[in-house]
Amino acid sequence: MYVVTNRIELKKGFAEKMAPHFTQGGKIQELKGFKKIEVWQVDEDSDHDQMYVNTWWETQEDFNAWLKSDAFKEAHSGKSKSEEGESPVIGNKVVKANVLSTLN
Repeated sequence: MYVVTNRIELKKGFAEKMAPHFTQGGKIQELKGFKKIEVWQVDEDSDHDQMYVNTWWETQEDFNAWLKSDAFKEAHSGKSKSEEGESPVIGNKVVKANVLSTLN
C-alpha cells in the first residue's frame, strides 16, 4: 500500500469549506490501484488551518499514473478562490510513504 499526504496550510476558516472538493468523487475512482481519499483537519491552535489530504493507492506506480492522467489534470483545473478572489492556500508539502505494517 502507498499513501500520499498533501499537507495544506490555509487561511483560518477554509479547511471545512475546501475539504468536500477533495472527496466529491470523480474519475480518480476509476483509476487502477486507487483505494480511498480522506481529508483531515489538524487539531491545533494556530493562526491558520492545516488540512491533510490523504490518498491511498495499491502501489507507487498507480499513484504516478494518476499524476500523468487526464483525470488528474481535470481535477486540478479549477482554482480555489475565496470571496475576495484570492486563494486561501498559504502553502503545502507532499509526503509519500509505503505502508509497512497495519493493525485493523
